[in-house]
Amino acid sequence: MDMTALMGAVPRTAVPAEPTDGTSADPPQPRRGERVILLRPHQTGEGYKSVYSELTRPSFGSRLRSGVRVTGEVLITFGLVVLLFAGYEVWGKSAIVDAHQNDLNNELAQAWGPTDDPTVAPSAAGPSVKPSPPVRGKPLAGLYIPKLDKNWVVVEGVTQADIRYAPGHYPASALPGQVGNFSVAGHRNRATFWRLDELNDGDAIVVESKTDWYVYRVSQTRIVRPTQVEVVAPVPGEPNKKATKRMLTLTTCNPKFDNYQRLIIHAELDRTQPKSAGRPAELGG
Repeated sequence: MDMTALMGAVPRTAVPAEPTDGTSADPPQPRRGERVILLRPHQTGEGYKSVYSELTRPSFGSRLRSGVRVTGEVLITFGLVVLLFAGYEVWGKSAIVDAHQNDLNNELAQAWGPTDDPTVAPSAAGPSVKPSPPVRGKPLAGLYIPKLDKNWVVVEGVTQADIRYAPGHYPASALPGQVGNFSVAGHRNRATFWRLDELNDGDAIVVESKTDWYVYRVSQTRIVRPTQVEVVAPVPGEPNKKATKRMLTLTTCNPKFDNYQRLIIHAELDRTQPKSAGRPAELGG
């Protein structure tokens, strides 16, 4: 018998045809934990749609949850912005003011020139030279409040540009130590007059000029309306009266974080001490 015929009688195993488009014939297997929902087309009057399309249609509950989620994200973002702004007001602005105060302090030291320098010969005796008038925006004097452990360089002028980084001297008021009312305005922020309300009668306020220290003592604290500008008159509260005392007045906004009132500190000159005698005792001299 022909062996070829016998071999041809053995059935051969069918081999599945490979897909010609490069894709696998079987759908991908789901990963563990995944649930696969097969979508079956269903013919309607509007055409074919999935029988599971109702599962993906937005409901009132899903819309409500989305609205709550978006609202929560907006509120969180707003809260972060408020916190950043508060941080800037407390720490950022103080750092900026301190940096500018250092610059003003150096500028004032240069304007006053060297003192107690043995290499500089004393000038010949002669008529005293009248000091030049203050220049708007330029440093004028030093201001110290020992109780608050704070000090600043005072500039000339009280516009917003003048007092942005320093207390400012009211140009029409007296100069330090003079008869009248040496009046100074400052912002109510943590870098400037934030704690001014902590001063009590008798507390010291020290002003430094080129040649002298002026020690004032707090005599009155009051709160007034912004329109009551007579507080910086030569005689505080009595603009038509002639001054006989040497006064100091500090003004700032009140209450904190608002400006519909003014906090006023009045002080009266207690004594004058030449800088050649050292620092006053109130400053640890």
